[in-house]
Amino acid sequence: MRYPYVVILKKDSERTIDFISILLCLFSVLNFLNVQIGANHFQIFFSAFAAVVLIGTVLNIVLSRKGRQVRYRYWLLIAGLGWLGMPFLPWLGVLFFLQSFLEYQVKRPLEIGFSSDRVVVNTLFKRSYPWTSFNNVVLKDGLLTLDFKNNRLLQKEVLEDDDEDDADEEEFNDYCRSRLKEADRGMIRV
Repeated sequence: MRYPYVVILKKDSERTIDFISILLCLFSVLNFLNVQIGANHFQIFFSAFAAVVLIGTVLNIVLSRKGRQVRYRYWLLIAGLGWLGMPFLPWLGVLFFLQSFLEYQVKRPLEIGFSSDRVVVNTLFKRSYPWTSFNNVVLKDGLLTLDFKNNRLLQKEVLEDDDEDDADEEEFNDYCRSRLKEADRGMIRV
């Protein structure tokens, strides 16, 4: 569906999810090495997974310190494959696959689409709200405010786009005001 207005919100710090991903990768490396050391013979399987996950994690840490945006999902997927071959707790592989999927979702910018009949919040599971759910919707000074009728309030900073000027705030607010007026008069079907 095409939306007349899409607002992209700033993400909160990604440091927490990166820290958890680093810990999970290092935990996996240590366990792969532990199995390798405990084995009576050399097993290329665990050594290879330990090396690949460790090198990838260190590479991401270095790139992150240089200010680049990094994703740990591939290293978590590889670690998950390694966990599937472990002699103990192979089910942890499924949790690593889930973590790699969720890491992508958490780092994705939150988008809110405004159409003529509803407001759609693009999260892991899209949430759709009819205009009748709102008291007010305002974009002012880079801050989007969604005031729900059930006394819930959502306020988030908008991601700055250098290509667009701030004159669109007034146009967006006029659009939202007209949608809210129509919703109050019952002109918008739910």
